[in-house]
Amino acid sequence: MDFFENIFNKIKKEKLLKLQLIVILFSLILGTLLHFTYEWSGENLFVGSFSAVNESVWEHLKLVFFPMLIATIIEYFFVKDVANNYIEAKTIGIFTAISIIVVGFFTYSGIIGTSIIFIDILLFILSIVLGEYVAYKLMKREDESTVLTESLSVIILIFLFMCFVIFTYLPPEVNLFRDVTTGKYGIGNIR
Repeated sequence: MDFFENIFNKIKKEKLLKLQLIVILFSLILGTLLHFTYEWSGENLFVGSFSAVNESVWEHLKLVFFPMLIATIIEYFFVKDVANNYIEAKTIGIFTAISIIVVGFFTYSGIIGTSIIFIDILLFILSIVLGEYVAYKLMKREDESTVLTESLSVIILIFLFMCFVIFTYLPPEVNLFRDVTTGKYGIGNIR
């Protein structure tokens, strides 16, 4: 019995790893496109809800959050029976990716006094890869205990979703929301 259980677990982990690699690629491509979709849409307010509307760190977090959220929803139907703590793991992975960008950007730009687009792009890539890696490691654990419950994870994702939409139009006037090129906050034509 253990022999077949070990084989099943190995196949399960390989499937999970392949899907995570696809999710990383999907998130990188969609995140890159979301940097431009607001402008391409003629500055459509609805598109601005999930696309970067300026060059603030907050707006660039959308490039990580929304692709990873969409991938989480799609991937769920493929791995719900093979992944442990799926929603919890993905929530922690998304939060990890967002944290890497915030901490990374403000640390390096604070040290050198400016931002460098090459480093920003590397942070974007690194955040998605590490966020999905954390989620993968949590999903493949044998121990199914986790810090979050599924309900709390869903509440956190909904809360983040609402924050991204609301703060696009009504951002607090703090550096996280400040466009580094114009000094403005949120969508320029509203505020």
